[in-house]
Amino acid sequence: MYRDLIHHLFHAGVGLAFAIPVASTFAQELPASVRNIVLVHGAFADGTSWSKIIPLLEQRGYHVVAVQNPLTSLADDVAATKRIIALQNGPVILVGHSWGGAVITQAGDDPKVAGLVYVAAYAPDAGQSANDASGAFGVTEGQKQIQVDASKYASLSETGIFEDFAQGLPMNERKLVAAVQGQSYGPMFAEKLTVAAWKTKPSWVIVSANDRMLPPAMERANVEKLKAHGTTLPTCHLAMLEDPAAVAGVIDEAAQKSLVK
Repeated sequence: MYRDLIHHLFHAGVGLAFAIPVASTFAQELPASVRNIVLVHGAFADGTSWSKIIPLLEQRGYHVVAVQNPLTSLADDVAATKRIIALQNGPVILVGHSWGGAVITQAGDDPKVAGLVYVAAYAPDAGQSANDASGAFGVTEGQKQIQVDASKYASLSETGIFEDFAQGLPMNERKLVAAVQGQSYGPMFAEKLTVAAWKTKPSWVIVSANDRMLPPAMERANVEKLKAHGTTLPTCHLAMLEDPAAVAGVIDEAAQKSLVK
């Protein structure tokens, strides 16, 4: 049986000779794109921040992983992110929300990272902390709702979550955000970055126009500072939960264009 098959293929060699180059040429014409998306949540949150984004990206064929940051220091969060990057097979789009923007700015120098997406996020320069990056833009109403305990761990009051952090979401979703926020180590916001990956990696910035946690003016300034592709959404701080389709669309664009020269 196998001998007959080989004999048939041999005599059909002209057809095979044409088929193979055509398939190869077609593959070379396909645009390069990134298939791995790594999502990095912010402070006062966990990986459920991305619960609406993950299925949307998976439906588009992406392999998606959400980092679970310990929120104990910049170094710890960067290490957690780099461990996830190391597990990916191929280039990565690194997405950071809020404090996660500081994390991806430091971790994004990894050679696997092809592009960065900042969602209502900090984007410090090397030598700056997250606090330094936002200080010139004033204190927001949400930041006034931060409570710090005797061990320097911070959390948001219920009022802060409902009115300043997640105010664009239905009340049942706000309650879920409050329930999973955990605690964040306050001094990490003063830790200085040693790398600014956005200087060497293409970047996309989503500005949340109704943000009451981080200053929208800072987010708008990041577009220019990073020479980024900017998108403004009429959303609260949790843009990825209030308008997941739009945020997923920006991530998809980054994945399609980061490797295109």
